[in-house]
Amino acid sequence: MRKSAAREQAKSRSFAPLRMTILLGLLGGWVFPLLSCSQAPDPNTLVMIIESSPTDLDPRVGLDAYSERIDELIFDALLTRDEHLSVQPGLAEKWEVPDGLTYIFHIHHGATFHNGQPLTSRDVKWTFDSLLQGKIRSTKTSAYRFVDHIDAPDDFTVVFHLKEPYATLLWNLSEGAIGIVPYGTLDEMTRKPVGSGPFKFVSAEPDKEVILERNDHYWGAKARLSRVRFTVVPDPTTRALELRKGSADIAINALAADTVVALESQPNLQIERAPGTILSYMGFNTRDPVLKDVRVRQAIACAIDRRPLLQYIWRGFAQPASSVLPTQSWAYNSDATGFAYDPEKARQILDAAGYKAQNGVRFHLTMKTSTEESTRLLAAVLQQQFRDVGIVLDIRTFEFATFLADVTTGSFQVYSLRWIGGNEDPDIFDTVFHSHNFPPTGRNRGYYSNPRVDELIDQARRETNQSVRKRLYAEVQQILAQDVPYVNLWYFDNVLVHTRRVRNATLNPSGNYDFLKTAEIANQ
Repeated sequence: MRKSAAREQAKSRSFAPLRMTILLGLLGGWVFPLLSCSQAPDPNTLVMIIESSPTDLDPRVGLDAYSERIDELIFDALLTRDEHLSVQPGLAEKWEVPDGLTYIFHIHHGATFHNGQPLTSRDVKWTFDSLLQGKIRSTKTSAYRFVDHIDAPDDFTVVFHLKEPYATLLWNLSEGAIGIVPYGTLDEMTRKPVGSGPFKFVSAEPDKEVILERNDHYWGAKARLSRVRFTVVPDPTTRALELRKGSADIAINALAADTVVALESQPNLQIERAPGTILSYMGFNTRDPVLKDVRVRQAIACAIDRRPLLQYIWRGFAQPASSVLPTQSWAYNSDATGFAYDPEKARQILDAAGYKAQNGVRFHLTMKTSTEESTRLLAAVLQQQFRDVGIVLDIRTFEFATFLADVTTGSFQVYSLRWIGGNEDPDIFDTVFHSHNFPPTGRNRGYYSNPRVDELIDQARRETNQSVRKRLYAEVQQILAQDVPYVNLWYFDNVLVHTRRVRNATLNPSGNYDFLKTAEIANQ
């Protein structure tokens, strides 16, 4: 081990126990006065902590995680997704694809909306027509840009006619992406959503709470919880204290790793964890005079040691990543080989690329970050690791809105962000690596361009045979592993913290709120 790497690990050891000591002191010192004024929990209501309010509960509009995950409880989609992120029947009991331009869905008989109105093909057609015809303004419309028109030949059959083959359509018809609304509804769905899902909307107060209750007339398996209250708690310490004192029942991916470790010793709490799909990555501007050289990007990949980051920042609640796709994905290629931590190899690559060290420095790079603590810690550790191979990493920190604006317009050399949900469909490769998606209209923010990758992505988008698509995406992943437009850092675990009165809360890879469909309160 080189001395600089050893110093970085020593530094990491010093800050992790200190943060833990402070947190334990807060939890232990503040809990007694909080408990003294707390009331017994409602035996009929599960209280779930969320970090901020959903922005829009119309499933055609809401894009943030809280909107989409609450919408999945209120609304049904034509399709669902399994543990491998493959589509499965939902409202549509079955479907056929007679050719690459026609998708025929057969809808479940007996589904009704919360207002008692039967759900038919007319409602499905309206849901998408309201987007395609501009009756509802939403950025989700672009996901259906290849849909030419939709027919409803009878009450339980819907036919999508496409302009060109688009295999990703099925994933864009699944839960989380969209939900079916009643015929004729417009922006009133934002104020009072009416769906056909296992829970009904009761009320919402911005920055305070959202309340749902069980749909006793649900066509599928009925929820066991009578009522769920999503309470908005922006402060991370308060979230931990609410769980500790029992005034809240459950939270998912809402606590810092150190906080979770501190709460593991609390007898009234239980921690569930499972592999997740949220990806942390480092992106490069491949038009930059230095970073356009693939050898430089490969050397940087060799310079990054994930071990101290995973151990001391994320406390083991994350796993190394080798692809943009999560390991659970049906299209994930486990054989795609990239560049492991090897600082000596990094030095050799940079020497061969003509970047000889002068007084220990080869060149400077600037990494833009937000003010979020874990992002700043990541940048600080990378700064030390890059220095070990002769790269000076200058860090520039901005408020998140400014930081994201620079990233989305391609105004950066290096940055780090996360994909939340967007990487669960292999169409992510089109979104972030196809050359037709350069900023400002697309999200290929690093201006990466490889004609073979473009060709493979285009073929996969038009291919309806999933086995063939898998082979195409496997080659995409192998090329990306060598071209290194991203350094894929790690996948975050899904971490569920709940009181022991909660039973049967089961995590899934997406980290959504599906566990509320099966969870129950022990004293009900």
